[in-house]
Amino acid sequence: MKRRERTRQLIELGGLIAKAGLVELTDDDRAVILGLLLEAAAKLRSDETGNQLTLWRRRGQRAFADDKD
Repeated sequence: MKRRERTRQLIELGGLIAKAGLVELTDDDRAVILGLLLEAAAKLRSDETGNQLTLWRRRGQRAFADDKD
């Protein structure tokens, strides 16, 4: 059961990368996409973690809301 849950999580995360347009914007360059994700992780390790999470959460919520319209 845990394997199925993990697979579902990975598929959903990949869907978020596609939904953000990163596949097209990077011409499906996975090294670039990984670099972007690593940069985001580095920002989250900085002193501004709370502010950054709040900003990104709001942007994500707006994007989900726009899709529903």
